[in-house]
Amino acid sequence: MFIDTHVHLNADQYEEDLQDVINRALEAKVEKMVVIGFDRKTIERTMELIEQYDFVYGVIGWHPVDAIDCTQEDLEWIEELAAHPKIVGIGETGLDYYWDKSPKDVQQALFRKQIQLAQKIDLPIIIHNRDATGDVVNILREENAASVGGVMHCFSGSVETARECIAMNFMISLGGPVTFKNARLPKEVATDIPLEHLMIETDAPYLAPHPYRGKRNEPAFVPLVAEEIARLKGLTIEEIAQATTDNAKKFFGIDS
Repeated sequence: MFIDTHVHLNADQYEEDLQDVINRALEAKVEKMVVIGFDRKTIERTMELIEQYDFVYGVIGWHPVDAIDCTQEDLEWIEELAAHPKIVGIGETGLDYYWDKSPKDVQQALFRKQIQLAQKIDLPIIIHNRDATGDVVNILREENAASVGGVMHCFSGSVETARECIAMNFMISLGGPVTFKNARLPKEVATDIPLEHLMIETDAPYLAPHPYRGKRNEPAFVPLVAEEIARLKGLTIEEIAQATTDNAKKFFGIDS
């Protein structure tokens, strides 16, 4: 059994064939999926999906790229929705310095507010980080994010950064990039970081693993991530599946 801990089944890319995508995931033994809502539209769709499917759980928050669009009313709405028993985290939040839609100071302010919200309602935080590692780690430390912990989603940093995050009570989640031929850092992290700190994801429909790179990703491909981690660690895919599933269940409080 696998758990895809970060997937966007609420994306427009699945509008026409969502049930087929879900069926393929179940056939691939991806038996639970955590759907991420990161703006008004995708949060609303996340809430629909967790009601529709027993095996779908949700994380809701506001993406840093769109931080400039987030209002206090939006944060209060997220807090209200997060009372749902199948909402298992706040996010994805963090910093994204690659895109320039939202100024850095606006992103940082919203990041801090969402950490504080997660602390208020006692849910973990799912972190998006692109080209902003230093500021992400510093803000997590300054806001005492270790008090609730979280997930470094689709982690692409160094082993040293991974260890810093683990010390702050964060899990390291690896996705499709670990399968890319020249993805040196994710492969080093997969090799070095103890299995008890790892989870797996697709970030579908984005970042499809090899040999589907460049195509639409889907949760049925998460076993390919596990397969590469197994190769790097010299373990069986069954061992990776069991460990990462146990990690995700414990972390998110997901029942069997």
